[in-house]
Amino acid sequence: MTTKVRLIPSALFRAKTMRVCCRFILGAAFLLVAASPSFAQTDTLRNLVQHFDAYRKATLQEKVYLHHDRPFYVCGETMWFKIYTVDGTLHQPLGMSKVAYVEVLDELQKPVLQAKVALKDGTCSGSFVLPMALNSGRYSIRAYTNWMKNFNPEFYFESPVTIVNTFVPPGLPAKQDVAAYAVQFFPEGGNLIQDISSKVAFQVVDKKTGRGVAASGEIIDPDGRVVTTLQTLKFGIGNFTFTPAAASTYTALVRLPNGQVLRRPLPEVYAQGYSLHLEELNADQLKLSIAGAGQQAGPVYLLGHARQMISVAEAATFNANTTSFVVDKGKLAEGITHFTIFNSRKQPVCERLYFKRPARRLQLTAETDKKQYLARDKVMLDIQTQASASQPVAASLSLAVYRLDSLQASGATDMYTYLWLTSDLKGTIEQPEYYLTATGPQVEEATDNLMLTHGWSRFAWHDILQKQRSAYTYVPEYDGHFIKGKVTVAATGTPAPHITAYLAAPSRLIRTYNSTSDANGHIRFEVKDFYGPKEIVVQSDFRKDSIYHFEIFNPFSEKYAQQQFSPFSLPESLRQELTDRHLALQVQNTYSGKYQALFRAPATDSIAFYGKPDATYLLDDYTRFKVMEEVMREYVPGVQVRLRRDGFHYMVHDSPNERIFQDDPMVLLDGVPVFDIDKIMAFDPRKVRKLDVMTSKYFNGSQVYDGLVSYTTYQGDLAGFPLDARALLQEYEGLQQQREFYSPAYDTPLQRQSRLPDFRNLLYWSPDVLTGAGGKVAVQFYTSDLAGTYVAVVQGITKNGLAGSKVITFEVKQPL
Repeated sequence: MTTKVRLIPSALFRAKTMRVCCRFILGAAFLLVAASPSFAQTDTLRNLVQHFDAYRKATLQEKVYLHHDRPFYVCGETMWFKIYTVDGTLHQPLGMSKVAYVEVLDELQKPVLQAKVALKDGTCSGSFVLPMALNSGRYSIRAYTNWMKNFNPEFYFESPVTIVNTFVPPGLPAKQDVAAYAVQFFPEGGNLIQDISSKVAFQVVDKKTGRGVAASGEIIDPDGRVVTTLQTLKFGIGNFTFTPAAASTYTALVRLPNGQVLRRPLPEVYAQGYSLHLEELNADQLKLSIAGAGQQAGPVYLLGHARQMISVAEAATFNANTTSFVVDKGKLAEGITHFTIFNSRKQPVCERLYFKRPARRLQLTAETDKKQYLARDKVMLDIQTQASASQPVAASLSLAVYRLDSLQASGATDMYTYLWLTSDLKGTIEQPEYYLTATGPQVEEATDNLMLTHGWSRFAWHDILQKQRSAYTYVPEYDGHFIKGKVTVAATGTPAPHITAYLAAPSRLIRTYNSTSDANGHIRFEVKDFYGPKEIVVQSDFRKDSIYHFEIFNPFSEKYAQQQFSPFSLPESLRQELTDRHLALQVQNTYSGKYQALFRAPATDSIAFYGKPDATYLLDDYTRFKVMEEVMREYVPGVQVRLRRDGFHYMVHDSPNERIFQDDPMVLLDGVPVFDIDKIMAFDPRKVRKLDVMTSKYFNGSQVYDGLVSYTTYQGDLAGFPLDARALLQEYEGLQQQREFYSPAYDTPLQRQSRLPDFRNLLYWSPDVLTGAGGKVAVQFYTSDLAGTYVAVVQGITKNGLAGSKVITFEVKQPL
């Protein structure tokens, strides 16, 4: 007998980008419990759903997609990219995180380029100038957020790119290693169980290329008898069915196209356990059959969930080592559904993935005003975005237009395929767009094979079912970038708790941050508008805390997905094209280099972190003194200078209460806290441009100060002021400053006839193509002097989570 719990999931998503934790609310309310003699089954099922729902609410999933301008580069060129962040459930743009981390990794997964990019409303854009020191080879570009660092790096965005260094002679061709192949087997549901018919998927991959290999063969028993045959279907993936006998081992004989035969053992056959089989019952229903060996009769439970949405929750009685569930496809969410079987002790015993092809897609059309152009012609590109019902819809898009040749293919990653398929599966998927665009019975079988071979979950059921979950190490960066570090006792290296640390980057833009170390000595500073390279100063009040050592952590993830790069080599036939590409790069750098180093100034608040001061003194407006004590005594009535046995002190007038504070105020020089007033007294006041004073108590986070005195030098660089030797000085790269893409215009005959060469192969890049409510936008750019076939790649998403892409081509001819 089957017990069903009716679930009504609401498509309700709320992202609170405030200090409180962002919670996804997707109600899974129990409204109707079908009549059943077993209340215990219903209670257990309800308990499973409640655990899942509690985990989901506390564990919002982010997905990051990165659109980069092209898949092939030479050193010296610029790699442009746009990042889209969405919630992992509805794929709607998510504004929770304010910083994205982007890295270019080499074949050893060593980062060669890194950037932190400011996110706004779920998107951002950036660039990397590829240095001349890079080796030719295969690389990958990956992106993630601070929150995503809590989870498996397999779910960071990652895309392969090729980079060639044309400034060094090509090396010897890569050594042709002996062919090596990986063969893996994936029993449906998880394990092979004796005397139970089992479907087994398999995959054969060429390790050199990373691509699937067509293969056939047989499965033989210990006596060498053939029990079944096997044949790949698509991309080196196939399946076969057989019934393993008790206490037997099986071997696969896999025949490759070159005649080579591989012998590979099948997974172990278990005497006890559960087996799960999924089949299409009809056009509208699925059947999941559970069989077991050595299992007692009792209840089993089925949960079906897609991207943290539960769509199926049912219970059945396991009798005579078998039971089954029938599931209506209409209940299932689009995309990948995970079916998990639990035994009577709420232990997950089997899992199976099923893919429901999504019907929702952003309909993108792009059309140029002509099919062929001459050099330096204007290209008009009209773009339209429509919802699935052919209704105009506004969308945020990115556009790249580049030249196709033997080096450069149009194989850009596809946002639609990534969100619905690639991002929810582990490992490399060969031609993932095939599973979403092709049609026919073969595609359906190939897709099911993919679900069997690439099955993966973003969580472990142990984490869901445990009563208490540990706090996450990395919190979302709601308002700005977190600079994290540690305070230790210098002599012993042990953590130092409850120590107030201060961080500042000397600048005319005054920003000072503080953090109190936790029980493990960890400190965390939330910095805003922190752009470009900085020299940061981290210290404590050395008058009280003089025995501590400071360390700043690497903000980038040090966990990596399993990636296997194929050996890199360039055929001799490409030498001329590489020479042409090298020449084009040199010409562009010579004649247009100054336009390629333009940056867009970030919108930052120029007001000091303490706001408007009670008094400001521009010292050039006064007679200049050579001694700071004279400046303070003569010009700054709100601050009294006192000389005591231990040195100089400041006492600020408490204006609201008409009294004098008895403790030193917070004293800053170019934003850096100074705790030794004697050093300020010894500093040349002629190096100071401005002095701000706050004549009341000042609150900065958990810290309270008896007023504030802030000095600013002319350049904001401390002007030679000697910092305490115990302070940590460290170079730190802030948020990336946005580079402007240069696209020349040839509006006039004079411009078209210019003798300056134009050898651009990337004609246009824009991360900010926006269609309005009418779903239309027009883009214009100019061709270069290079003839050939050009491709325009448009990708993007709507606020409701409709993603799509479009690829078109056009020709550029040389004039006759």
